[in-house]
Amino acid sequence: MKTMSLPLRNRFPWNLDWNLLRTFMVVVEQRGISKAATHLGLKQPTVSAALKRLEVTVGKTLIIRKPNEFSITRAGQILYTQCATIFGTVSQIPAILDEGNADDLHGHLTIAITSSVISEHFDDFLNRFSIAHPKVTYSFTVYESDEVEKMVTLNRSSFGICLLSRIPKSLDTMVLYNEYFGLFCGARHRLFNAESIAIEDLEGEPFVAFQTEAEGGPLESISTLRSSLNLSRNWRGVSSSLNEIRRLIMADIGIGALPLHVARRDVEAGHIRQLPPYSNLPKVSIYLISNPARRYSEAEATFLSAIEAELSTIGIAERTYGPDPS
Repeated sequence: MKTMSLPLRNRFPWNLDWNLLRTFMVVVEQRGISKAATHLGLKQPTVSAALKRLEVTVGKTLIIRKPNEFSITRAGQILYTQCATIFGTVSQIPAILDEGNADDLHGHLTIAITSSVISEHFDDFLNRFSIAHPKVTYSFTVYESDEVEKMVTLNRSSFGICLLSRIPKSLDTMVLYNEYFGLFCGARHRLFNAESIAIEDLEGEPFVAFQTEAEGGPLESISTLRSSLNLSRNWRGVSSSLNEIRRLIMADIGIGALPLHVARRDVEAGHIRQLPPYSNLPKVSIYLISNPARRYSEAEATFLSAIEAELSTIGIAERTYGPDPS
């Protein structure tokens, strides 16, 4: 009896060298073949050959390779999204296979987080959860907020904690806490030792800014406040890291915004001083995000259920740091 051969599309996953997908994903993320080769510990011709084999296999040009130019085709973008999703699913396998029973929960939680997330409520929850489940381990990796969202969307992290400029349709979100931002200057600034400071004293002042203060970004409200005060039109320093914004303020590169509860310790230590206005300050939400399409391990599911239950018992006013939100 003659064996029926699989149709072409059904043969594709059997004929595909899956290592080529991993190589392609790294090429895209490293934005170049030479950087990908260094990241993978391979020679550049090896990575170039792998990319060419993948393009022949899928029958599409995936990356435009020209001198001093790196661009991804539409087919390449689609394939990258699928590769990242596959990678995220495969990365869950050890945790899924290693699941224990409810009395002896163990597993690993990968949390993508934006810089300088400071919340007593979240820290207290982590402490209690770790005591209840001592065999669960954790890894926290710092990214910019849009990268946090991407890591969760692509199934590369268990959960994310970040700012959001808009609520993503494909993810579940909950407000972890709110924080108010105020303007600050460092001890080297001309206004630091002034007896009193009027809003007019800030006119034309150079400033430092978060990258996410751009129009449409999650910190756009800070930019709006700055414009209303007639500060300098152009930033003098910029960073995605709260700690680096703090450094720029203290070095007197410019005045900048910080969350009030984060800045409190530096204010008390005499490193920085809050500037007017002192009311009607920008309020920003920090979100916990999760992917409903993810196949959660037992540890992940327990963690998510526990923190949802925790937040439901604590009013948002109590989880708002800064001036009285009323």
